[in-house]
Amino acid sequence: MLKQHTIFYRRAIIAVDAAIAGACFFLAYYLLNGVYVQLGPLEVYLWILPVVMILWGTLLYSSGMYASFRLKRLWEILFIVMRAGFISLLIFGSTYFLFKTTYISRIFILVMFILTMFCIAIEKTIYVMVLRYFRQKGFNFRTLLIVGTGPRAQRFINEVNQHREFGLKIIGLVDDEYAGRPEEVLGYKLIGPIKDIPQIILKHNIDIVVFVVPRTLLNRIENTIRFCETVGVTASVAVDLFNLHFSTGKESHLFGIPLLTFERIAHKLSELLLKRIIDVILSSAALIVLLPSYVLIGILIKLTSKGPVFFQQIRCGRNGRQFTLYKFRTMVEDAEVKLATYHQCNEMEGPVFKMENDPRVTLVGKYLRKYSLDELPQLWNVIKGEMSLVGPRPPLPKEVVQYNHWQRRRLSMRPGITCLWQINGRNNIKDFDSWMKLDLDYIDHWSLWRDWVILLKTIPVVLLARGAK
Repeated sequence: MLKQHTIFYRRAIIAVDAAIAGACFFLAYYLLNGVYVQLGPLEVYLWILPVVMILWGTLLYSSGMYASFRLKRLWEILFIVMRAGFISLLIFGSTYFLFKTTYISRIFILVMFILTMFCIAIEKTIYVMVLRYFRQKGFNFRTLLIVGTGPRAQRFINEVNQHREFGLKIIGLVDDEYAGRPEEVLGYKLIGPIKDIPQIILKHNIDIVVFVVPRTLLNRIENTIRFCETVGVTASVAVDLFNLHFSTGKESHLFGIPLLTFERIAHKLSELLLKRIIDVILSSAALIVLLPSYVLIGILIKLTSKGPVFFQQIRCGRNGRQFTLYKFRTMVEDAEVKLATYHQCNEMEGPVFKMENDPRVTLVGKYLRKYSLDELPQLWNVIKGEMSLVGPRPPLPKEVVQYNHWQRRRLSMRPGITCLWQINGRNNIKDFDSWMKLDLDYIDHWSLWRDWVILLKTIPVVLLARGAK
């Protein structure tokens, strides 16, 4: 019954959000039509209505908007709304550009999405504030039984106490080793050992049992978790079992077997999928728009030096997988053979070779490198899925074998055409470790919004040739 109520409740919220998106469609149309711009008949625009409703619902759902609101902070909810609005506008705008639907007003599209974002944000704010008001008054709460009294359990108790608006009420604590200790921990009573949990659940009407126990006690709570399953009480096990500095634990499944997985990159699959969709859309559009530039650059390369137009090189992608990277050729045909001659001129500390005024670079190649035009063929690598628009630059295999262990972590994310190194000085950064730290900072704090910021900052860096050699 509880599950049915949850499903109904979630569907109702999705329906409300879809209705708001639909209402904003009509609101934008009637606000703009004949006042700021002549939009034309409403029938011409009606096909947009189901598209935006489905798009908003899908993006909000995939971003976790319709999971429980109980433990979400308001800024997290509003961020989901803004991110969904930004991505919706980006996807719809890219489709508008690719299919050249010029009969649709761009002002109408922009106003519609801004209105929808604003109205859904207002709706969520009111919803959350009302729920939390009633929870602070003692309504709509969930009772907790905490198993454990150690430092981890006390940290959890403090978090619950600091967030009363989540509606969590601690009934008491359970610990097998409390003989001779105070009867209270942080103001909550010890009400029995682990073996008494079934009776405690039945006596106190517990909603959730949270096990915050050491690893050594995990084998002693199996029967208790099974009892919780039998009586329909939620059982949660704190998974901060190891003192890891980088990896984050999360639940996953393999062949139907639940796993506790520790990953350095703990990004949501939905966010990575959206990143991939954006990569494909923008790269495809850029290839079409820049096709004349490809032809012109190819002609200039062939007229000024011997050799092929494109330079192909084996690089390392995610987790070290090798792929063929494409560039416009900027060096003489036998540049790789001559590399050993200039190895002592390397200006970069570490396994990467960087040299100012490299004599192997052709005249045309010098300008291609200066404005990063030689990187344009990598848009094909992005479409193939070997690279992303934004990510750590893909290294050579011979560089990877010289990495320290901590440096290999930069391979944990798909490489990109531009990155923090690109917008923070490029070749002016002489220290290889500093370069690696920029890449790791990108991985540690990755978000779709940060990708967008890096893309925007790349434009002036490339146009002004900052740090280029």
